[in-house]
Amino acid sequence: MRYPRGMKFAAVAAVLAMALTACGGSDSDSSTGSGSSSSSGSAKTLKIGLAFDIGGRGDKSFNDSAAAGFDKAGKEFKLESKELAAKADEVDADKEARLKELADAGYNTIVAVGFAYANALKAVAPDYPDTKFQIIDDSSVTGDNVASYTFKENEAAYLVGALAALSSKTGTVGFVGGVNNPLIQKFQAGFQAGAKAAKPSIKVLSTYISQPPDFSGFAAPDKGKVAATGLYERGADVIYAAAGLSNNGVFEAAAAAKKWAIGTDSDQYLTAAAAVKPYIIGSALKGVDTAVYNYIKSVEDNSFKAGNTVLGLKEDGVGYVINNEQFKQYATQIDTFKADIISGKITAPDKL
Repeated sequence: MRYPRGMKFAAVAAVLAMALTACGGSDSDSSTGSGSSSSSGSAKTLKIGLAFDIGGRGDKSFNDSAAAGFDKAGKEFKLESKELAAKADEVDADKEARLKELADAGYNTIVAVGFAYANALKAVAPDYPDTKFQIIDDSSVTGDNVASYTFKENEAAYLVGALAALSSKTGTVGFVGGVNNPLIQKFQAGFQAGAKAAKPSIKVLSTYISQPPDFSGFAAPDKGKVAATGLYERGADVIYAAAGLSNNGVFEAAAAAKKWAIGTDSDQYLTAAAAVKPYIIGSALKGVDTAVYNYIKSVEDNSFKAGNTVLGLKEDGVGYVINNEQFKQYATQIDTFKADIISGKITAPDKL
């Protein structure tokens, strides 16, 4: 399998695949103890609390990428963990309770997987100054014990936008977003710009599965399938999906229509059902796994730093992969776009 130059996700792929043996979507409690090849038997055990977003471990996308980062750390360090997952239609108070439950149980290194935890973390972090927190996809939470990691998803989306346009035979491509909020609009903005850059005449259709405050669009494969089917019926022959667990429904729609789909956050070809794999061109990659691993490592080696870390193409924090052989002919053109973004010659938009 070919990964584009500069990307460092390949080593995590096997870990991600192993992570998918568990089910997501409900609260779970698991303990993991693993020795480290770089430490002695007396090395300290880190107590890690994982607060997943909707879909939890097993979503084959965003949450599983975070889980892969934890699992990688578990192979190197001595970890004990507890995993809890968000539920559809819950409020901030539910997320606060989840973070407090982990902190009160002695899990003093906590990962909040997703921007939806921002308000809850703002309320909880000040009450637990000795607990270190990480939040993914949000930079609004500040504090000496909070490290945030955000990404230039628009840059990776720009690249797969170019891939979609170059791959399209109908001249129409589509975007399916999970929830219509600024973060997912960031994906859409990059995707549209990349598609237009590669093929100015391309038509871009878009739709969202749910509207805030309803976040169920990230965990509704049936609705993802309906949304994608609608775009295929309107002429799109390639759809890029940024909808978490709902991406699985988009892949099912692609297979049913015998058209194409592009995944996001992780290399979704690796974890897709065999029946839909032939219809997946590739994926936009987002290093949530890298962010979680780096955070845990920083706590383990006492190099933790509060504040926001931004990861884009230049930092190897985002990227893309092409899985389908017939579309690898476009890799050189896409890598040129990638180099131009890294150099500053191209700025991928992050807003619609």
